[in-house]
Formats: sequence, structure tokens, C-alpha cells
Amino acid sequence: MALNYIWIAFFVISLVIGLVKLIFFGDTEIFKLMVDGTFDASKSAVMDIALPLVGIMAYYLGILKIAERAGAINFMSRVVSPFFNRLFPEVPKDHPAVGQMMMNYSANLLGLDNAATPFGLKAMKELQELNQDKETASNAQIMFLVLHASGLTLLPIAIIAQRAIYHSKDPSDIFIPCIIATYVATLAGLIVVAIKQKINLFDKVILAWLGSITAFIAALVFYFSRYLTHDEISEVSKIFSNLVLFGLPVLFILGGLRKKINVFEAFIDGAKESFDVAIKIIPYLVGLLAAVSMFRISGAVGYLGDGLKWIFSHFNIDTRFTDVLPIAFLRPLSGSGARAMMLDNLKTFGADSFVGHLSSVLYGTADTTFYIVALYFGAVGVKKTRYAVPAMLIADFFGIITAIFISYLFFG
Repeated sequence: MALNYIWIAFFVISLVIGLVKLIFFGDTEIFKLMVDGTFDASKSAVMDIALPLVGIMAYYLGILKIAERAGAINFMSRVVSPFFNRLFPEVPKDHPAVGQMMMNYSANLLGLDNAATPFGLKAMKELQELNQDKETASNAQIMFLVLHASGLTLLPIAIIAQRAIYHSKDPSDIFIPCIIATYVATLAGLIVVAIKQKINLFDKVILAWLGSITAFIAALVFYFSRYLTHDEISEVSKIFSNLVLFGLPVLFILGGLRKKINVFEAFIDGAKESFDVAIKIIPYLVGLLAAVSMFRISGAVGYLGDGLKWIFSHFNIDTRFTDVLPIAFLRPLSGSGARAMMLDNLKTFGADSFVGHLSSVLYGTADTTFYIVALYFGAVGVKKTRYAVPAMLIADFFGIITAIFISYLFFG
């Protein structure tokens, strides 16, 4: 329901801004630009997202099918089931969805976006089979998607690479701030959904797992910051992520051979599922991305940023962060748009400036919330998303606030 109102709001706000520009400022091109934008967004939803996703999903869903038949997914389910059974009480113990969610979260942690999406869509499909009301998001689906969208990342490889392109002296110096900001966003999302679903976060098992994860992240941050140079951090990140992307499929194939299954046949069976998913998500992507495109082209995001900049200028505080706020507003709507703004800031202000650092951290903190909602819920035919979008936006908000404070601490 929240997504329905937001979708309508995009159209109405875009129309109002367009009329104001036309009537008061004589901008006769604004509606043409918005119409062209909807055409481009609709085409991009199919040609640049859905169709390329088929190839990536065919590969990873094929690998995932091998992992399922080899028993790797069941093994992972057993390992994390004590923790996941408390966060996802509707999901039976050792259900395949548990292992697939774990694969999705692990890929996100390592910054492996291409691998995370197929694993996540497979998990969403399994959760949909448990869902009693097929058109309404279940508690388990909302918890999964909020944690996924919060984007906890240990290796922000793409951002490090982009900073290197713009001649940063230390491209990986945003490593620790990104970890901290995304971790706070994940905890915020978890707490919001847990309160809504009446999940006891003070359960001993949950506290033990969260404590262990926190300790692991703290140890990783300590080791990387104390014993590795910035160049070494970047190099280790690249090598480790690529090793995982190559090593996991090999391990699954070897596991399948050990179980004496036909691994190529399993791969083909899994790969076939990618086409059905792509066809299902196209209407959702087209509808949402077209609305987002109009909203962005109308200038609404820029006006919001300028308004906040004007407000903060009346207080006795440093307002440098306001130059980066448009990225925070645009990131949930358009990943490519937010990326373009980040790159423009790196070019204009310099990769090692405060604005350049904050732009990098902010871009790595939030996620494309509305794209994720359209993609994952669209893939399984869920139309009523309940409180998923507000919970995801709350997680984004806490991540953004943390990113601003931590950037002042590290780079201010």
C-alpha cells in the first residue's frame, strides 16, 4: 500500500513542478523531457536491467541448483538455523530458503552484487511458497528484504575503484566508514522490523550471533586499519572477492561430483528458471522506473536538497554535507543517477576532499530501495508490500546520518 501511494506521489509531484516551471518560468521543454525520460526508463528497464539479468541469473541459478543437489544449501541452513529461526519464525527449520538467504547476505557482504541478486530472487521464491496470501508480503519476506536492502558491505570494491579513477591518493580510505555506516543501517532495519513483528531481540541466541558479527567486523576493521596499507586493502579486497566468485562454483561442482549427481544437468535445470523471473519483473520495473525518472527529471530531488541547505544555513553548523544530500535523496530512487552525482562530486571537488569522501561513503551506504522492491516483490507477484518500504527507508535514513557523522570524524 505504501508503494502505491509513493508511486502516485511521484506522478503528482512531477506534474505540479512541471506546471510551475511552464507557467511561471516559461520552461516549454520540461514535459517533453519528462515524457522522453519515461520512454528511456521503460526501455532501460527491459534492455538494460531485465534482459542482462537473464544471463547473470542463468549462471548463478544454475550454480545454485548444483549447490542444492550437492547438499551445500542444506548444510548452510543447519549452520545458521538457530539464528534465522528466531528472525524468521514463519520459515521451517532447515528450509532451503534459509541457505539461499545466507548466500544472498554473504554475497552482499563481499560486494558481489551480480551474485547476490540471483541468490536473493531464489530465496524470495522459496519464501513465497510459504506465503499464505500470495499478493501480500509475508513477515519473512519483509525481514529478508529489509536486511538485504540495508546493504551491509565489508568490501566496497566498486567505490574504491571509482575513487582510484579520479586519482585519489588513498582510494580505500572510505573502507572503514562504509562498513560502520552500512552496519548501522542494517541494525536499524533489523530493529524496526523486529519491533513490528514482535521478535525478541534480547533472545540469547540473537544476542550471541549479533555480538559475534559485531566482534568480527570490529576485528576486521582493526586488522585492516592497523596492519595493511591503503593499497594493500584495495588489493586484498579485489583478490578475495574474485577468489570467492570463482571458488564457490568450483566447490559446489566438486561437491556435486562427490554426491555423484549430474552437475551439468543440474546447472541447466537451474538456469532455465532465469527466463520466468525476468518476464515477471518487467511490468514492475517499467512502472516504477518510469515514475522515478519523471520525479528525478522534474528537479524534485534538487529542490529538496536546496531547501535543506537553506534551512541548515540558518544554524551555526558546518553545511558542507548539504552539497552531498542530493545523492542521499536520489540513491533509493536511482542507482545510476546517484552514481552520476557521486562521480560529478569526485570530479568537481576532488576525490580526497570532504565532499568527495562523503559522496563515496553515502553512495555506499544507501541502496536503490524502490528498484529492489520492484525487482524482488515483482518476481513473485506480491502487490501489497505492507510496511516494507517505510522500514527500508528508515534503515537508509540511519545509514545516511551515520555516514555524515562518520565522514566528519574521519575526513572533516
